Amino acid sequence: QVQLVESGGGLVQAGGSLRLSCAASGRTFSRYYMGWFRQAPGKEREFVAAIRWSDGSRYYTEPVKGRFTISRDNAKNTVHLQMNSLKPEDTAVYYCAVDTTPVYYSNYNPSSFDMDYWGKGTLVTVSS
Repeated sequence: QVQLVESGGGLVQAGGSLRLSCAASGRTFSRYYMGWFRQAPGKEREFVAAIRWSDGSRYYTEPVKGRFTISRDNAKNTVHLQMNSLKPEDTAVYYCAVDTTPVYYSNYNPSSFDMDYWGKGTLVTVSS
């Protein structure tokens, strides 16, 4: 089993920044993807960003490109999501997730069904 614990959510004004963190513990894998999904009220959970742990390749959904940056801390088994230029439409519960597939994807764009482990989520609220 893998345990994922998110932190860093909160309330911010439009145009502001937040940094989310997700610490992983438990079982380890040699090749996997670790990243973030979000779910706004009344909407489906959607992919935001991910990093392939083996080589650090990064993937983003189009609406956050240029504003969000995913990074990792190998020593701490932690992934971060730096969110800048936040917009009210970024308001959602953000979930950390792990996909244990060993497959290399040049264009990784998972659905929530692809993920094997989930954190409990952290709320991000962006006021206008």
